[in-house]
Amino acid sequence: MRKSFVRFLAVFVAFAVIAVSLPAWAQSKEAALPVVQLIATGGTIAMKIDPEKKAPVPAISGEDLLATVPEVAGLAKMAVHNISNVPSGYMDPPRWVELQKAVAAALAKPEVAGVIVSHGTDTLEETAYFLDLAVKSDKPVVLIGAQRNASEKDFDGPRNLLNAVKICVSPEAKNKGVMLVLNNQINAAREVTKTHTSDVETFKSGDFGFLGVVDNDRVIFSRAPLRRQYVAMIKDEMPRVDIVVTYGGNDDTQIKAATAAGAKGIVVEALGWGNVNPATYEAVKEAISKGVVVAISTRVYNGRVLPHYGYVGGGKTLKDAGAVFCDNLSPQKARLLLMLALQHTQKAAEIQVYFDK
Repeated sequence: MRKSFVRFLAVFVAFAVIAVSLPAWAQSKEAALPVVQLIATGGTIAMKIDPEKKAPVPAISGEDLLATVPEVAGLAKMAVHNISNVPSGYMDPPRWVELQKAVAAALAKPEVAGVIVSHGTDTLEETAYFLDLAVKSDKPVVLIGAQRNASEKDFDGPRNLLNAVKICVSPEAKNKGVMLVLNNQINAAREVTKTHTSDVETFKSGDFGFLGVVDNDRVIFSRAPLRRQYVAMIKDEMPRVDIVVTYGGNDDTQIKAATAAGAKGIVVEALGWGNVNPATYEAVKEAISKGVVVAISTRVYNGRVLPHYGYVGGGKTLKDAGAVFCDNLSPQKARLLLMLALQHTQKAAEIQVYFDK
């Protein structure tokens, strides 16, 4: 009887030792994992169907989103910062500045391997490019969104979050700048644009293609983004820069209105290689004479703008009038670069250098 009791006691003690030691082992394993910061801003990825409105509205936090992907716990130790919960159409310069500070602060922590920003897809490319310009770090910053809200059975937010974590802990992701990852596809901030209103494969990089993909077993990069630059924010307030569009028959109304509203810069979404009609050309000249920096982009998705045509309103005449040419940047991204550049200089020739990089 005594031997049986001793044997039972020995087994009990052994199990007790194991039970006590397991939490310490788990804690040490967790401590060894890299830290990834999730900054939640809102968007469809944070929405659910409201039963009364019968439409998606902001509803879930960063913690709620993280709870949909339990396997993340084996990849990284996650930290969550809920900075806002708004549709991406609400994003504006003050919110971009606030987000830039939050991202930079997270990246400055030695233990943080990378930062994920959850965000709506409508202005995702703008926020991504602003951060790519205004944040200086070799650590990855990955923006994610969703085309389907959290009430839908095929909600794509969890997959995108899991893939973003995989990128943040991948050694190959360093020095790639700000990236977007949706539908397993990795795009560079400077090149990417939303191409479809609802498809999950909406983000494309035109002539340049994806940076890489996230497969089940690993992250695979095929190239690196070479046209990157850092433009420091000198102050929190960003100068007003407006975008005006061109189309058959437009006149000088938009440019005059932007100038009257106090715009320090105007991006013209021109035609083709960077051409406008005579009325717009005259308005551009007048704006420049008043000290407004006018930058010429294009409504065409691929290719650079060039001062090629010599007719009135052609690219060469705009260049001769003192306009800046935006290379291959879309109007919305050209606006962001111009806002940051205007904090450093108001001279067109010096601003042109930023667009040529």
